[in-house]
Amino acid sequence: MAVELTSPAFEDGGRMPEWYTCRGEEVSPPLTWSDPPEGTASFAVTAGDLDTPIGVLTHWVVYNIPADRRELPEALPRVKDLGNGIRQGRNGMWRTGYMGPCPPWGEHRYRFRLYALDVIPDEKVGSKRGLMKASKGHV
Repeated sequence: MAVELTSPAFEDGGRMPEWYTCRGEEVSPPLTWSDPPEGTASFAVTAGDLDTPIGVLTHWVVYNIPADRRELPEALPRVKDLGNGIRQGRNGMWRTGYMGPCPPWGEHRYRFRLYALDVIPDEKVGSKRGLMKASKGHV
């Protein structure tokens, strides 16, 4: 069963409004998703730039989102602990929270991914790499 992740702020495959980029206010976009598969204990969200010369650059890591949630609001603060157990990890620039798109040249593609997990990862995950390690075999 696939869980559909969308944003009311922009279309899939479309341009992200400047508000969410480094040229605007660089706030995190609102995200919503459909009902998860049975057995989901938590959600995690990652966002990354697919078009960098070094590979995918992580722009956002959010994890330990309770299984009964179906959204993340716009403009989450850039803090590790968002309350209710929800945590944010470090982005590709080693800062906590959302890092808006800011390509130095041309247009880049950004992918937001939602993971429905059958575990609640340790709160010390800290990064996308840590999240992927903690969720291996649990997606």
